[in-house]
Amino acid sequence: MQMFRDKHHEVDPLWHVQLVLLGTIILQLALPDSLTLLPRYVLPALELVCMVALQFVTPKKAVFESSLRRVVILALIVAVLLANVSSLELVLTALFSTGKNDAPHLLLAAVDIYITNLVMFALFFWEMDNGGPGLRRGNGDETRDFLFPQQSAGHRKWFPTFFDYLYVSSTNATAFSPTDTLPLSRRAKFLMSIEALVSLLIVVLVTARAVNVL
Repeated sequence: MQMFRDKHHEVDPLWHVQLVLLGTIILQLALPDSLTLLPRYVLPALELVCMVALQFVTPKKAVFESSLRRVVILALIVAVLLANVSSLELVLTALFSTGKNDAPHLLLAAVDIYITNLVMFALFFWEMDNGGPGLRRGNGDETRDFLFPQQSAGHRKWFPTFFDYLYVSSTNATAFSPTDTLPLSRRAKFLMSIEALVSLLIVVLVTARAVNVL
């Protein structure tokens, strides 16, 4: 399909972000009430409002800088990550006091938290790298946080979009280390380290304990 080809974009497609956020909202609605710190519909409603707001605060031109868009994005990321960490804490607590019948629900909750963590860090990378989606194409190499293979190969017209950062987050959360895309800045390395540690905690502790209960 054409949408998945490695083509040049005039702007960073916003619908990529909105589509993935919509999937994250659906995942969070699937979490049991006992594993959510806030009422079930509070955080998904906030995410939905932010997702819709992005459609109006993101200018439709190749190079732009919008403080409002950045505030909306960062507020969304922080809110979801805090809720996700609180859910992980509740899952870890439940693991050591649960019975065999609750293990499948805990496994599903762990998968939910893992995917949400992956998406939110992808959103963080997308917003952070090279000035963000509005300035990424016009900035020089000195402002990069990540080095993609296409950039090291000298493809000057190519620039990463959200799906590229989603791939970086996916490989980091799965392999617990960078693969073909390298972090250049200290903040990129710090965020990737945090994501890898959280993912390792979910995979090793949550999954191992839940399987043991089963």
